[in-house]
Amino acid sequence: MAIEIERKFLLSNSSWREEIYGSWQISQGYLSSAPERTVRVRILDQQAFITIKSKTQGTKRAEFEYEIPIRDARELILLCENSIIEKVRYLVKIENKTWEIDEFAGDNQGLIVAEVELETEEETITLPRWVGKEVSDKPRYFNASLIRHPYNQWTKSEKENF
Repeated sequence: MAIEIERKFLLSNSSWREEIYGSWQISQGYLSSAPERTVRVRILDQQAFITIKSKTQGTKRAEFEYEIPIRDARELILLCENSIIEKVRYLVKIENKTWEIDEFAGDNQGLIVAEVELETEEETITLPRWVGKEVSDKPRYFNASLIRHPYNQWTKSEKENF
């Protein structure tokens, strides 16, 4: 079992695009999106994974992730709750950290979120110049929440209030 410690941020500008060193298409769905545990099926280009995550405590949670055959993932996606998350994940290296920037499509088009994984909750990181408000503690920005209440359904107030 791994422990995932991650912080999420909105972006203040698009200068991060100048620093991209890699990207891939992601399709993912949730067999369970319950806050106590999520079970996700994810297809990244031609690889697939099933991931189980515990409830988030602060910025960390238990994570179990296993590669599965892509054919199985395509079948499991058909069993998933609500809508499927479609996004492009861009990779940007800042100092010794890889930032993952998700640009959503479909019902979540217009939403772009950056996240970075940490070694410990106390770890200090240098925030890039393009990082805006932190949303690590805002469940509405979690992918499992976006399948139930997609970004295109958010009110102006929901988009502006953190």
